[in-house]
Amino acid sequence: MLEKLYNYAKTDAKTIEKIVSDENVDINHMILPRGEGLPEHYSNSNVYMLVTKGNITLQLDDQENHTYETGSIVNIPFKTKMNVFNDTCDLTEIFVLKAPAPSTMG
Repeated sequence: MLEKLYNYAKTDAKTIEKIVSDENVDINHMILPRGEGLPEHYSNSNVYMLVTKGNITLQLDDQENHTYETGSIVNIPFKTKMNVFNDTCDLTEIFVLKAPAPSTMG
């Protein structure tokens, strides 16, 4: 079999899981109930955030908050200060792709 299968959680509970981490890409999956978010941090690669359910609110560097809905793909540059949270809907689900993989960013 040439392909490799990865699975991710299907739940309504807060979930932060790393699905893929190799020399090419990191792919994370997150489920955030209303009021939940991530600790403030800096992007450690070029980030693509895919919103697959609900809305996600981002506060990047010193910008105002911006909220993105299901079907959005948000690109966040390397070394950007990030605040990521769900303050608008019952449940948010996102996938975060980091390319190139942070392990190659030196």
